[in-house]
Amino acid sequence: MAQFKLSAPLNVPLMLLLPKYTNSVGVDVKTYPNIKDGVLIFGSFRTFGGTERDVDGIYSIENTATVETWFRPDIKSNCRIGIPQTGAVYDILGEPENIGMRNQYLILKLIEVKGGA
Repeated sequence: MAQFKLSAPLNVPLMLLLPKYTNSVGVDVKTYPNIKDGVLIFGSFRTFGGTERDVDGIYSIENTATVETWFRPDIKSNCRIGIPQTGAVYDILGEPENIGMRNQYLILKLIEVKGGA
């Protein structure tokens, strides 16, 4: 089996934003900390100019990214990744990929969280 090779050095500071759950009127409400209050991790961060979408005749570009980082068991699909340099926040799409099930590296696919209508 071929050894996995990183596509870039793991030298980009990223903030892992772990969700906190509170119960409000019987419903679990998920909240995230600010970027400055997140957990510092390092990884590689690559964007590809966004992903083009055409839904019901409306053309849009979603900001997507891929991160390679060290394995951490607390990085789950309900977490977010913050970029301290830009202030951008990304949701993790799907489950993080544990490369070779070796608990050494993770690959995350991200989509930027944006407000607005």
